[in-house]
Amino acid sequence: QVQLVESGGGLVQAGGSLRLSCAASGRTLSIYAMGWYRQAPGKEREFVARIDRSGSNTDYTDSAKGRFTISRDNTKNTVYLQMNSLKPEDTFVYYCNAVGPLRIYWGQGTQVTVSS
Repeated sequence: QVQLVESGGGLVQAGGSLRLSCAASGRTLSIYAMGWYRQAPGKEREFVARIDRSGSNTDYTDSAKGRFTISRDNTKNTVYLQMNSLKPEDTFVYYCNAVGPLRIYWGQGTQVTVSS
C-alpha cells in the first residue's frame, strides 16, 4: 500500500503563487509515475501534470504549461507542484496520485482558491 498526503493549498490572490506538496509513504519503491489532478464540485477530475520515476520526464495540461512546474524529490518521497501566475479558474481541489504496478493511489486533496 501507498499513502499520499497533500499540503500547501490555500487562498491566494490572482497572480500569486502556491506550492503544493505530496508526501508518499508505505511501499514507495513500487511507485512509477506521480501526478496532480484537480476537481471542481460536481465535475470530473482532470489531469494537471505528471512526472516519471526519475523526474526526467514531465507532462502538463495545456492550461498549466508555462505556469506550473511539477518536480519530485525521491529522497523525501515527495512530489511538488509549483503554481505561478494563478488565475481564478485555477480554483479546485487538487489531488496527488501515484501509479503502482497494480493500482493507482490518491491523496485526500487540498483546496486551492484563487480570488480575483
